[in-house]
Amino acid sequence: MMSGHSFKIGIVGLQPGRSWAARAHIPALRALSKTFEIVGVANSSKASGEAAAAAYGLPRAYADVAELIAAPEVDIVTVTVKVPPHFEIVKAAIEAGKHVYCEWPLGNGLAEAEEIAALARARGILGIVGTQARVAPEIEYLKHLIADGFVGEVLSTTLVARGGGALGAATIPDKKTYGYLLDRANGATLLTIPVGHTLAALRDVLGEVAEVSAILATRRPTTLAVDTGETLPTSSPDQVLVSGILERGVPVSIHYRGGTPRDGDGLFWEIHGTEGDIRVSGSSGHTQMVQLSLMGGRGEEKTFRPLEVPASYRAGWPEDVEPGNVARLYTRMASDLRHGTRNAPSFEDAVAVHRVIAAIERAAESGSRIALT
Repeated sequence: MMSGHSFKIGIVGLQPGRSWAARAHIPALRALSKTFEIVGVANSSKASGEAAAAAYGLPRAYADVAELIAAPEVDIVTVTVKVPPHFEIVKAAIEAGKHVYCEWPLGNGLAEAEEIAALARARGILGIVGTQARVAPEIEYLKHLIADGFVGEVLSTTLVARGGGALGAATIPDKKTYGYLLDRANGATLLTIPVGHTLAALRDVLGEVAEVSAILATRRPTTLAVDTGETLPTSSPDQVLVSGILERGVPVSIHYRGGTPRDGDGLFWEIHGTEGDIRVSGSSGHTQMVQLSLMGGRGEEKTFRPLEVPASYRAGWPEDVEPGNVARLYTRMASDLRHGTRNAPSFEDAVAVHRVIAAIERAAESGSRIALT
């Protein structure tokens, strides 16, 4: 495995000031400059790539994605574009022998994710997926508290959250950026994005999902694009309701609603046990993007008290949530490349979450309980 040198990264999809790569990946990688070096960017056009490279002082803009993938200096291809092109870009990168960091969802549906993961496995490529809620300090500490017996035996878990922003909302700020979220066929929905990220974290904390029942409802059949004034048809669900059982027999209930919360309180996740309870909260159900907080009570305590995450969980990382979580994930990726370990969220892990989502979709379509195990 690679050791010693810094890993050279080519970013696919960097829009100055507004894209996820700009908000999270650039500051994360700059904080890890001893480990990673950004060697260039490729966007949908050379001009767009050149504007991004100039804005961030990057060495070069590649003519297109194919040129970036083929470039001998690129060790890792980071894919931060919209969901529909993930499959072809990641597949091409793997076939070129490049390691890949792909944002979640890995593919547009389970079949694409499975094919990508199988190809990476066959080629001996390290594929990492950006389910970065899994490495958030609060989730890591929550996992420790549950394993350490803070709540005793887990009896059940309940999660009610808002999609935040444009997902399942009555309006979107601009059609060009957010319009694709309205069409369920594009694979970027309330279910696949915030619910998917949160499921990845929930599985880490409480274990595998064994069976699910579900309702997916599109209660807002149209959405207003504020910038153009157009009323656009919507097929993506704005209500996601899941009830199920985890492998250890723990009942789970999840309800995600579209749009932003009225009061800034957009996440209520409670874990109920024989000895105590823990509550996770945040400003939206995007557990990968928002500041989370933990409260708990046990034994004879009549109120919930703050559960402060030890400073060691945050030391040395960017303070802002988005780049902080992405930096933690990149650090695990570097360690995996150097030591042959498998600690970063992998393509195989992504397939496991895609399987749960596919089961939720099947349960909603059929009206029946779907077993995963």
